[in-house]
Amino acid sequence: MTSCGPAQGKDSCTPQAINLEFSQKYDLDHSQHYFRKHRASLSRRLSTWRELGIARRALALAGDPCVVLDLPCGAGRFWPMLAEKPDRRILAADGSKEMLQVAERMQPRNLVERVERFQCSAFEIGLGDGSVDNIFCMRLLHHIIEPSHRLAMLREFHRVTRDTVCLSLWVDGNYQAYRRARLEARRSKESPQNRAVVKRQTVESEFVQAGFRVKGYFDFLRFYSMWRIYVLHKE
Repeated sequence: MTSCGPAQGKDSCTPQAINLEFSQKYDLDHSQHYFRKHRASLSRRLSTWRELGIARRALALAGDPCVVLDLPCGAGRFWPMLAEKPDRRILAADGSKEMLQVAERMQPRNLVERVERFQCSAFEIGLGDGSVDNIFCMRLLHHIIEPSHRLAMLREFHRVTRDTVCLSLWVDGNYQAYRRARLEARRSKESPQNRAVVKRQTVESEFVQAGFRVKGYFDFLRFYSMWRIYVLHKE
């Protein structure tokens, strides 16, 4: 594992411009828990099965890209699916070195050897312009509360990808979002928030501001689930 983008070398790694408070929790214990939780129950395994199926469809819509950056890769949950395309080059990055250590230890050795791993911030990836065909970004943007932070991340994605981005986040217009809005209304305004539902019109406008157009999207469960995966094309 290297500490910066494999195409650029160590000198290209700069300090994170934006520090997200929630990201500090991913120590070794929490990273191991994150790996186990998606296998802990039947409902979790079914959810993962559904998410993998949607991710495959998103990548197909993106043109089955040959060079994919999995960011944040977490404990490597999507690596087996990404490796289903035999000639695909897989890069995987995370802001937590402990997550990368857990992924290296828990994923099959032949799979780990195929994945090029490095640590970086999603705001400063440390790769050159147009280095990958696709950035595959699952379960990160719903943690980005500030619109300016989302836009900064999207612009970095626009710089690094040659073609497409697949990303997931929470959107409005469904039952879960309605329930969450009621929950947030009852919460103390002083309680820190590290996850948020974003209005579809808002985030789609941000995609355009960052230089993308929406090629398509897939809902986890239409009209019920907050989760949506967008496929963006670089303009």
